[in-house]
Order: sequence, then C-alpha cells, then structure tokens
Amino acid sequence: MNTYDRRNKITELVNEQDSVEVTYLSNRFGVSEVTIRSDLSFLEQKGELERFHGGAAKRKEIRNDGLNKQQDEMVLEERYLQATDPKKRIALAAAEMVKPGDTVILDSGSTTMLLAEELVKSGGITVITNNLPAAFVLSENPDITLVVCGGTVRHKTRSLHGNITEYALQGIVANLMFVGADGLDAANGITTFNEGYSISGIMADAAQRVVVVTDSTKFGRRGYNLVLPMEKIDAIITDTDISEEAQQALKQTSTDLILV
Repeated sequence: MNTYDRRNKITELVNEQDSVEVTYLSNRFGVSEVTIRSDLSFLEQKGELERFHGGAAKRKEIRNDGLNKQQDEMVLEERYLQATDPKKRIALAAAEMVKPGDTVILDSGSTTMLLAEELVKSGGITVITNNLPAAFVLSENPDITLVVCGGTVRHKTRSLHGNITEYALQGIVANLMFVGADGLDAANGITTFNEGYSISGIMADAAQRVVVVTDSTKFGRRGYNLVLPMEKIDAIITDTDISEEAQQALKQTSTDLILV
C-alpha cells in the first residue's frame, strides 16, 4: 500500500472508530510508528483528524455534529469558512478550476504548493511543475500523471530553473497555469526581486489560461524584474483584504479578479 492510500485508510479508520492509537495503526499497516506519526501529522495539518499523545481522534466538529464526511466532501463554501489562512482559501478556489482530464502547470511558490495539496486529493489530471515540494506531494497519488521539469535547483524557492527546465516545456499544451507573485500591480503585472524567472513566461505561453494565486499583501509591491505582464494574465485569485484602489485598477484591465 502506498503512502497516499494508507493515509486515506487512516482517515477512514479514525472516522469509523472515533479514535485510534499509533501502535494499532503501525501493526495494521506493517510500518514503523515513526511513519504513522508522520502520517498523522500530515493529516492533522490537512484538517482530517486531531492528534493526541499516542494516537489520533475524529475532528471535534465532526464528533459534535455526527457527520461522517471527510473535508474534501464538504461544499466549497464550508471549506472556505474552515480555511482561515488566505492562502489556503486561494488554493481551494484554484483547485475548483481544475477538471478531470485537465493538464495543469504549477510554477514555484508557497501558494502553488498549497494548491498541490488540494490537487493530490483528486485524480485523472496531468500536472507539470518545476516546484519540488509540490511534486513530492503530488507523487503520492498514482492517479495523477506527474511531469517534473529538470534543471538547476534554486535553493531559495526549491524549484528548478535554467535551459533544461525551459527545454522540457517545448511542445507542451496545458489547460491551466497557476503562478504566484512576489509583487503584483495592474500597470506592470507580476514582478520579482529575484533573477532568472524566464521559466514563468514559457509556462504561460504553453497554457490556454494563466491564473495568478497570491494573497493581498503582494499588491502594490513592485520588483525590478518582470515575470509576467498583465496581458498574459487571465485571472487573479486573491483574498478579500485587497485594497479598493488595487481592485479598481484591476477592473480597468481584461483580467478576471476572483476574491475569496
């Protein structure tokens, strides 16, 4: 049993039995207690269960309400309410755009990493990425066709860049590209304070629709390197704390603004 299937089964057992112990799970799946603790930590971060010393229990709100559905079965509005972190809400909204059979390109960044954690729950899609943490998460689902671009590792962002990465994208046609932002404004588009982000432009050229996923703190910041101009951006997903001034500026462009 692979990691993805084991973690799904652990969630099922917790919901069925209300609580389970690490020792029981270790014997049940034939893996070490260290591995089980890692599984429980991952599942707790995703809101699937609550850990206690020596085991895990069903989430409190599920125990109180008598519900047996998992978080990924909730309607989108309920999931937004649970996601207090703006980046998490943005990732949830972005995941809703992805349909079975789609080919998706994920650029580097923390929000695209959160998006990967949502996409791994589904299957029947192809994901192309230079984002190493996102690739690691997505590799847990065998129903996802995962394509990792080669290249040189940029340690600051744990992503792949350079000629090899760019060559890997030649001839690619994707439905969607998701890209984060260091800085974003309606006049210039996405900018960064780092060097060597030509890969983002190549990814955008390969996608039918380019979607920026970024929290409201990035608006008005302007780096000295252009990543993507506004004319290459089809939609922006951000949180409701975006200023009225930034909203009005974006409304003057052809880019769709989605607030969550």
